[in-house]
Amino acid sequence: MKGTEANEGLDRRAVADVWRHTLSQIPSVFGRLVYLSGLRNPNSGRYDHHGLALVFGADDSNRALKKSHKQVFAEWLSFNLEQQMADLNLYLSDLPEEKKTVIQAWTLLKPYKNLLPSNAKPVERRLYLSELQTMLELIKGACGVDDLGPDS
Repeated sequence: MKGTEANEGLDRRAVADVWRHTLSQIPSVFGRLVYLSGLRNPNSGRYDHHGLALVFGADDSNRALKKSHKQVFAEWLSFNLEQQMADLNLYLSDLPEEKKTVIQAWTLLKPYKNLLPSNAKPVERRLYLSELQTMLELIKGACGVDDLGPDS
């Protein structure tokens, strides 16, 4: 039992470290989703963060990042559509690419599907994808983006 409690303590410290040193520096919740999903190895499903693994070990680092990913995803889902749109626009405004270019690429490639945590429930997945596709349609209309990108 003590081993489990020790692991939970390390896990909490690792999660707190991720939030304090990294996630709190990312201004949008959507940006945090992008960041955390980018740490997930697509071949193994494990989260890799060299600095966190050095301090807490690879397993605790993986657990902390997986837990943080789920928490950020839950926070995103708790927003109403207006809040999500504002947060998504904040994320898009920080990108070096033009918003129109990003939306054209997202329409074609759908990279936002890779932002879902692996432990998201099917209903959460459907809600996320439905809301994001609605927002993309609204942004496409506002930016004058057609369904075919400039390279089509």
